[in-house]
Amino acid sequence: MTETMIAVIGGSGIYDVDGLEAAKWTKVSTPWGDPSDEILTGTLNGVRMAFLPRHGRGHIHSPTTVPYRANIDALKRIGATDVISISACGSFREHMAPGDFVVVDQFIDRTFAREKSFFGTGCVAHVSVAHPTCERLSELCLSAIPDGTTAHKGGTYLAMEGPQFSTLAESKMYRDVWGCDVIGMTNMPEAKLAREAELCYASVAMITDYDSWHPDHGEVDVSDIIATLQGNSAAARDMIKNITQLAPARPEICPHGCDRALDHAIMTAPDKRDPELIAKLDAVAGRVL
Repeated sequence: MTETMIAVIGGSGIYDVDGLEAAKWTKVSTPWGDPSDEILTGTLNGVRMAFLPRHGRGHIHSPTTVPYRANIDALKRIGATDVISISACGSFREHMAPGDFVVVDQFIDRTFAREKSFFGTGCVAHVSVAHPTCERLSELCLSAIPDGTTAHKGGTYLAMEGPQFSTLAESKMYRDVWGCDVIGMTNMPEAKLAREAELCYASVAMITDYDSWHPDHGEVDVSDIIATLQGNSAAARDMIKNITQLAPARPEICPHGCDRALDHAIMTAPDKRDPELIAKLDAVAGRVL
């Protein structure tokens, strides 16, 4: 069995983890720049944990300026095996109400101003994100959501660039035409990069609002979001504690192939690879390079 290190990327309202033993904040350097913040490490219920506030403590990064590549590289570099993304989102479904959690299993990526891959000229690679989350890790998250919090299994997350919220026309299109369930600004390219780094990745979306499509709720109001986030954040902290209590021994090989995503992905011939880029890929793709 592989020693587990669960990494939590905390979104809006989640800036640390309660109850970590031997907790310390550590600065991690990466070839892709600095991550959003230092990484909090320690153990919880005997399980090694890492926590990274996606927006930085004090919420200094917008969804566009989050250093996604540095974040994923840093987590892989310190030994993370499983990444749980927690983020606030809006809902396109009446039955997915503010305060509910959705364990997302699909994405539509509408972001356009972000670096979306570790690979490129000098080392080209194509990984599959047909199933962008790890079923094993997603099931663990679902089972760990505390009693009293409504949880939904599966859902399609529309990732928008932001930082503005949707227009009414966009909201209706995403809901009625594209069939999306929730909307947020941060899970892409995060999920894609986690797959390139061969990390198991699960997404837990905390619903704060109904976006702008709902005739009885009107436009998104930040004050309402913050009020809902306070309750969601408490439930998310309980979920993290429950995960460490429920987590079984991690299988040596991910049954869904997350840890072997690069097996046949690299296209560039060895003698044509850019040494500078290869050096930057040491943590992300060292297994195959």
